[in-house]
Amino acid sequence: MEHKQFIEELQSRLGKDKKEIDNLFSDMLQILKDRCGQMDTLSIQGFGTFEPRKKMERVSVNPATGKRMLIPPKIVLGFKPGTVIKNRLKDISGR
Repeated sequence: MEHKQFIEELQSRLGKDKKEIDNLFSDMLQILKDRCGQMDTLSIQGFGTFEPRKKMERVSVNPATGKRMLIPPKIVLGFKPGTVIKNRLKDISGR
């Protein structure tokens, strides 16, 4: 599902106009970016948890050249699905 389809689905379910739904979704994403940028964990009940994690610097080897290089530390965003989503995925994969 693409962004446009997602917005249309929200619009039909909530009965709001497209611009209002788009603004709500943009605000939600901005809150997620701000919170994760502050290294805060964000939990959405019934959905899951977004958690920023620090990855330490490491040495990697280019397999083509054999050259070693240092990869700098970075912050990545992890997602841990909630129980409801985990159970749905198990049901789908078990079929």
